[in-house]
Amino acid sequence: MRNSATAFAPASVGNVAIGFDILGHTVEAIGDRVQVTRTATPGVTIRAITGVAVDLPLEAEKNTAGRALLSMVQDEKLDFGFEMTIDKGIPLGSGLGGSAASAVAAVVAGNALLATPLSKLQLLKYAMKGEAVASGSVHVDNIAPSLFGGLVLTVGVDHPRTKQIPVPPGIKAVLVHPHMFLSTKEARGILSKTVEMSDLVWQCANLAGFISACYTNDLDMIRDAFEDVIIERQRQTLIPGFKDVKAAAVAHGALGCSISGAGPTVFAWCEEAKADAIRADMVAAFAAHGLESDSWISSIEQTGARVID
Repeated sequence: MRNSATAFAPASVGNVAIGFDILGHTVEAIGDRVQVTRTATPGVTIRAITGVAVDLPLEAEKNTAGRALLSMVQDEKLDFGFEMTIDKGIPLGSGLGGSAASAVAAVVAGNALLATPLSKLQLLKYAMKGEAVASGSVHVDNIAPSLFGGLVLTVGVDHPRTKQIPVPPGIKAVLVHPHMFLSTKEARGILSKTVEMSDLVWQCANLAGFISACYTNDLDMIRDAFEDVIIERQRQTLIPGFKDVKAAAVAHGALGCSISGAGPTVFAWCEEAKADAIRADMVAAFAAHGLESDSWISSIEQTGARVID
């Protein structure tokens, strides 16, 4: 058995506009890396955190990666432990699944050190326990795509079932992250507990139409269905200039544009030839509201977390 492993887990877009808490896709452009080493003593120790976000708990119970790996040690009754180093490539509070990616990378690296590796579904459940540390609740729309790769639909929490949804060829995701922090707990805290029946029907129709269109490569249907009528309305007030950023993307031919996860990152789907122009105008729209930003153009690969060393 190997004594050490490093895993990479990609960032992710949660919700994908119309699939609140159940739909997400990978962002291969950035991600987190976690190195895990076996130790003789059961338990989990975090040795260091490096990268773009270092102000995170070193106590395993309070860290998403540490809690996920600690759950594995405890539930699998391992007679050894792990020491880890976390290299953050995903900004904190960005809406790009940073807490999920760390948890996923940790369990994937730890799994490589087991005599009998666990299934991805088992790893998903351990990563979910880690994600709950950051968000205050269990949801899988970031964890599942980061682990499995691609566009992923997840049904259920206690007994989750996942399905990779095909993405039409030539589609790119444009992501623009304004330089501001927005916590998942804050973004979830403003959401209404009730939904109008008409909005529920509209949202369900959009989700069904979107998934159907992905299977049939129907870009016109994707464009028509790519509209969140429940969550986006409430969260857009937390992101200065959101309406202008979305309008800029749509004006240049984006299939759809919305908030990535809890925000403040805004993402758009588009055909590859239009990606550069869409990114430039989204960045300019944020700048007009006094916000500098980072931006990426990413493919949506059906390759999730993996051991890289």
